[in-house]
Amino acid sequence: MSRAFGPIIQNGYVVRDWRRAAEWWSEVMGVGPFFVLEHLEFAACHYRGVATRIDMSVAIAYSGELQIELVQQHCDTPSIYTDFLGKAPEGLQHVGVLVNNLQSTLETLNWQRYVVQGGETVTGQRFAYCDLRGVAVGAAGVAYAGHEGAMIELIETSPAASSAFEYMKKTAREWTGERPIRLPKPKS
Repeated sequence: MSRAFGPIIQNGYVVRDWRRAAEWWSEVMGVGPFFVLEHLEFAACHYRGVATRIDMSVAIAYSGELQIELVQQHCDTPSIYTDFLGKAPEGLQHVGVLVNNLQSTLETLNWQRYVVQGGETVTGQRFAYCDLRGVAVGAAGVAYAGHEGAMIELIETSPAASSAFEYMKKTAREWTGERPIRLPKPKS
């Protein structure tokens, strides 16, 4: 576990088709069910310091305590997702950790300069993607090259998010393989 935040709770994959990816994860890996938020709405979103609007959907499931998030962007707006797909096929783009206070964590770690994309959903869920790839580390004056792994997403915890995540985990533990994709009920 990190000294600055809790354990990695999420592997975030950027995909071209969330449904196809969710079907693969369910059928091949036995992970599900996937809870889908289509065309997720943001109260605010910024990419490289500039306000932006991104049309995207996410599908979330659990494998034990690990959240599997499938992210599909529906537009060509510049983002970390279009950046990723421009360099690689689909795959692991970020890992996510929960933090109690996003701003305080960024300040404590002095990571503000690494935030590439962030914002807040209309439900108040705040997040920041930090690109720490290539950041050199060293001990006792020895310099090491940076690691070229995934970005890290800091996800601010809230009672609503915690409740939703616990519900998804419980549903995954009880899942029999039926209805691998769960879309929200239409609003009346």
